[in-house]
Amino acid sequence: MPGVRRLVRPPNRHLTLRDVSEESGVSEMTVSRVLRNRGDVSDKTRAKVIEAAKRLGYVPNKIAGALASNRVNLVAVIVPSLSNLVFPEMLAGVDEVLATTSLQPVVGTTSYDPAKEEKTLFEMLSWRPSGVIIAGLEHTDASRAMLANCGVPVVEVMDVDGDPVDAAVGISHWRAGYQVGTEIAERGYSRVGILGTKMDGDHRARKRIEGLERALSEAGIGVADQMAYSGLSGFAKGREMTAAMLERTPDLDFLFYTNDLTGAGGLLYALEKGLDVGGNLGLAGFNAFTLLDGLPRKLATVDSRRREAGQVAARIIAGDHVFDSDDRRVELVPTLLPGDTMRDRLA
Repeated sequence: MPGVRRLVRPPNRHLTLRDVSEESGVSEMTVSRVLRNRGDVSDKTRAKVIEAAKRLGYVPNKIAGALASNRVNLVAVIVPSLSNLVFPEMLAGVDEVLATTSLQPVVGTTSYDPAKEEKTLFEMLSWRPSGVIIAGLEHTDASRAMLANCGVPVVEVMDVDGDPVDAAVGISHWRAGYQVGTEIAERGYSRVGILGTKMDGDHRARKRIEGLERALSEAGIGVADQMAYSGLSGFAKGREMTAAMLERTPDLDFLFYTNDLTGAGGLLYALEKGLDVGGNLGLAGFNAFTLLDGLPRKLATVDSRRREAGQVAARIIAGDHVFDSDDRRVELVPTLLPGDTMRDRLA
């Protein structure tokens, strides 16, 4: 048919510089210069090449270009989960900063499994990324060795309670838990239940509990009951656990949830049962999820500054962050938000 370009290449064949050259009427060498943003090329010729490449759907082979530099402009970002709301906000911070650079984040998940993290890290490093952002400080020996010898900036993110391979950005979860424990004691609560997770790989939740237990112990308060769950956090799980714990230990006057989603479920259950939430029964979660803003009461929680952690990590990878000292840890300060589920401090 007149005016319709016929497909002369076999379907699914990779496009080449020659294809763009033929489409634009420009030499392959000039096409290469334009697509690599190198050399002196007129604006008119550059526009012609770019338009031809777009029309064809041509994507440059960055791996081939990386053979000379031994690096591609990808940043490996490895997190335990995308279904846990903790990590998407951190990823948003990473993306926000890298969007102003030539670097592009590529995400892998580990399901809180150290062996899967090791495999994911191996695969992603094989592409020779320009940097690595990885959640947490606890890894297998093999993973630590890969991180230590990959030859690019590495940022362990969302935790600073440990010894980073290169750099670390985040809050101290131990100190955050300690802060919550101190607040519980100062507000007159004395029978505390903790509702956490059974996931061995959730080291940050474990550290929060350890910090909280230390603060309570220093105030002469023991943990009266403790319960852990498997699987994903959620409102239903929080309701179920809260009902079970209050049935088992009815004289509890404070419940600490290591995650806001289970805490929200507990709050809804307590309100449904007509309990004196914020008075005789205090509740607190962790992470300050904005998803909870529409609840009948504001759940006490801790802002763990996840987005900012992602932003700082990305700036380190991009070479735009200056460390204050030889200690390449950037500790962000969490904020306790009392909401409506804790009584006022005692006079």
